[in-house]
Amino acid sequence: MANSKYEYVKTFEQSTTLLPDTYMTVRIDGRGFHKLSAKYKFEKPNDRHALELMNAAATAMMKELPDIDCAYGESDEFSFIFDRSSRLFERRESKILTTVVSTFTSYYIHLWSDFFADKPLSPPMPTFDGRVVLYPSSSTLRDYMSWRQVDCHINNLYNTTFWALVQNGGMDATQAEERLKGTMASEKNEILFCEFKMNYNNEADMFKKGSIIYRDCDTSSSDSQEAHAPAVFNSEQSEMSKTAKKKERRRRAQASITIEHTDIIRNEFWDQRPWLLSGPSQ
Repeated sequence: MANSKYEYVKTFEQSTTLLPDTYMTVRIDGRGFHKLSAKYKFEKPNDRHALELMNAAATAMMKELPDIDCAYGESDEFSFIFDRSSRLFERRESKILTTVVSTFTSYYIHLWSDFFADKPLSPPMPTFDGRVVLYPSSSTLRDYMSWRQVDCHINNLYNTTFWALVQNGGMDATQAEERLKGTMASEKNEILFCEFKMNYNNEADMFKKGSIIYRDCDTSSSDSQEAHAPAVFNSEQSEMSKTAKKKERRRRAQASITIEHTDIIRNEFWDQRPWLLSGPSQ
């Protein structure tokens, strides 16, 4: 930008740099998706096409941003977990948040016709908001991911029971809400089984557990280990470190991206994929 008497206005700009050596997590949520789902007549309690569209947009996002290790999605939300050592945009919060939200929204709209060919979009268009949260350790990050999956289960069990009462039980929405008020999970399961012959365990895992999308790459190589190592200040070592980071970024961009609908609360998923938690546990 050329110098001018107006350049002083730059002093009003604010920039927040996110703490280093933490897991940057960006969670996006659909705005007004209750109205959107009604407008396009999404199936209740779950619309498989709508969920697969969310997964496709998240996968495209991860291809665009190799610094994202994994993502977890349910309903109209997705959480994107960045590699702990990421220096994307020098860790400037506004740049990271706006890039994630705008990129996801763009792909959601772009891919819409692949899943809803007979329901063309019209204004107002789907939009998302987002927030950035930093987690200092792999244990707190795992607690966050567990929280989101528990939320998925609680919401899905409620919605499955609610819509069974409305669609097959002769109740309206108000009556169904009243019937479910204060009920425990066991009681909802009993309603489904005894009144509608539905075994909740047989519901699709994508509905019950959400979607975990991850970059299927191992960080055991020497280049990868060097790329994740603490910064050094010797100029020759620093140049080698930059080279390793470039190789690591290229390797991550080329890694396959996998979608699963599985338990991420227990240790098994993470133990089998240690590269997703390449950071301190405490």
